[in-house]
Amino acid sequence: MVISSALPAATSTATSGSSDPALLTQNFNTFLTLLTTQLKNQDPLSPLDTNQFTQQLVSFSQVEQAIDTNKNLQTLISLQNSSQTVSALPLVGRTIEYADSTAPLANGQASFSYTLPSNAAAAALTVVDANGKTVFSQPAVTAAGRHAFTWNGTTSAGSTAPDGAYALKVVAADAAGQPIAATVTALGRVDGVSVANNVATFDVGGVKVPMSELLTIQPASN
Repeated sequence: MVISSALPAATSTATSGSSDPALLTQNFNTFLTLLTTQLKNQDPLSPLDTNQFTQQLVSFSQVEQAIDTNKNLQTLISLQNSSQTVSALPLVGRTIEYADSTAPLANGQASFSYTLPSNAAAAALTVVDANGKTVFSQPAVTAAGRHAFTWNGTTSAGSTAPDGAYALKVVAADAAGQPIAATVTALGRVDGVSVANNVATFDVGGVKVPMSELLTIQPASN
């Protein structure tokens, strides 16, 4: 009874960096069962070749090491996430700027910033709600550079928009009618920090902001 044909599948799965511990453990247990069965049933007059047996033991060791490595990586990821969360806690209550076009409207204010890489012949700002519906629009500054924009929550119809998440869109074009891509950022107060999808995440007025999108931290108010 020879099990060498079963070894590549188990070994390749284990050494491919699989993130599924259950799959690695299953391969490990299957390999161990096959190996012990082979030893029990080998022909005493024609025992398993020493080189082949050594190769199987090496494969056995590789599977075991892959399981240990996977567990260690999971632990390191967990520790890193915890470290990021702890390091982000001092920002609770602070106002941050982040690389996203969505900002919370709270207390009659939603703050954004947009940057034009070049002068525009025409430009307009549009604020949309969480459903993508336009609630406000106005002309934008056409000069190249960074421009701040604060929306007071008043819609184009003159009503007051409810608190929530709103996104700013900037449409700009040059003298030839070619579109100019503007970069939009948002500002908001950090209400809390959590871990979502293994990423430390700020809660900015209900808007989830990954820590990787943090751009600046505004000075603390006196």
